[in-house]
Amino acid sequence: MKKFRIGLGQLNTKDNIENSFKKIEKQMEECTSKGAQLVIFPEMSTYLSETSTMEIAQTIDGEIISHFKELAVKHKIYIHNGSFVEKSKTNGKSYNTSMLINPKGEIETIYRKIHLFDIELNKELSYRESDRYERGDSIINHSFPLGDFGFSICYDLRFPELYRELTFRGSKLIFVPAAFTMFTGKDHWESLLRARAIENQVYIVAPNQIGEHPDNKLCYGNSMVIDPWGKVIARASDKVGVIVTDIDWDYLEDVRQKMPSLKNRVNLGD
Repeated sequence: MKKFRIGLGQLNTKDNIENSFKKIEKQMEECTSKGAQLVIFPEMSTYLSETSTMEIAQTIDGEIISHFKELAVKHKIYIHNGSFVEKSKTNGKSYNTSMLINPKGEIETIYRKIHLFDIELNKELSYRESDRYERGDSIINHSFPLGDFGFSICYDLRFPELYRELTFRGSKLIFVPAAFTMFTGKDHWESLLRARAIENQVYIVAPNQIGEHPDNKLCYGNSMVIDPWGKVIARASDKVGVIVTDIDWDYLEDVRQKMPSLKNRVNLGD
């Protein structure tokens, strides 16, 4: 397949799964009406609240993923759920988990967030995802009829070695579902996304949460798709909504031919 159409949902997810799915289904309908063959949502697409996240953790065969499977079958489309809180069997923690579901309602692949966001600005102000989440241990590149895709989530974006490894494994498009905050997003979001696209000559697909969420979390929005040359080819407005654009594999190969930086790379060691 030389081209396909992708849709991104930009959400303002709260702490109510039922209401979240109403918004998700509405965005699914809008994307499919515009010809999208794959739709992706932001990180924590169905439930976003820092204080009660662990209480709603589910297994892969739970209500949340079952509902996404039903939507994939209903709309005959690939769905990337963004991420959800997957119940872990160890230490009472959970995983931040993405998955790709095919039009038959089958799980194609699963990715668990590798890089956990731990910061300590001072004794009074700290944020540690590792207190609540287990770290994923697998780099995921997946080939299916639409192409060769790599997986990442939010904070992974700050670690270029992950994206280079995904590229070496064959990824030509890398997903970055996120809940990037306003504080960091206004200065870093677009710069990091474009850098990852330019460095690796891949498409970067990045749906982000927007607006205020429970626990005073404020997200930046600006969901976007960036092409292998580093151009933003689709960007969401400053509200909840969708964007739909085409992914062109011939264009990617043309970029790599004209600027052969991947071929010219010198291995400088680990």
